[in-house]
Amino acid sequence: MWYHFLMKSLFFGIFLIILLGVSGFVYRNAVEYPIRPIACPLDAQVCPDGTTVARIGPSCTFSPCQPPNVSLADAGIAFALPVGFSVTTLPDAASVAAYETIVASSTEKGSIIMRRYDINASSTALATIQQTAIGGASGLPVPTTSFSSTVLGTHRFTVVTIERFEGVVDVAYYLARGTDVLRFDAIDRGADWTNPSLDISTLQTQTALRELLRTLRAD
Repeated sequence: MWYHFLMKSLFFGIFLIILLGVSGFVYRNAVEYPIRPIACPLDAQVCPDGTTVARIGPSCTFSPCQPPNVSLADAGIAFALPVGFSVTTLPDAASVAAYETIVASSTEKGSIIMRRYDINASSTALATIQQTAIGGASGLPVPTTSFSSTVLGTHRFTVVTIERFEGVVDVAYYLARGTDVLRFDAIDRGADWTNPSLDISTLQTQTALRELLRTLRAD
């Protein structure tokens, strides 16, 4: 009987020692390494439209930019979409995004189409532009003598008038990068295309696209 009592006492004593040791270890860690809320850096990310977003959550990643900001991760670009444009069907395999709007009436529509072309290892950005700048009416490459360039925002673009025929004015803005070329088309339908005094740059979709390109961020 005394033997059982001593064994129980011994086990209880060992258990008590272990419990006190664990409690002391937990208490010491709590004092030396208290749990503190995660404090994210106070920097902010500027979105293409000029608004800012802060870091959130335990990962401290930046919260997404809200519309009208658009990010196309596959193409490595972000921009602010002009007011009045909405997503529409991609017209071809090279397209990465397409937007459409009613410009002035049911017969006047505007489209912005974005395309991406790889530059072959044995080719150049200019050659890629020449190969893809095909006149809408003629079906032939637009001569390089008709190319111009302009700076919008932080990028320089090669500007090519693709089509000016049957009420359609299509102007493409090309951006050359290291391994590819991005093409941004502004297509105005219902424009007074036969007017010799027509200033294409004043057309509403042309104006909207240049506004977009001023906000463009391209990796």
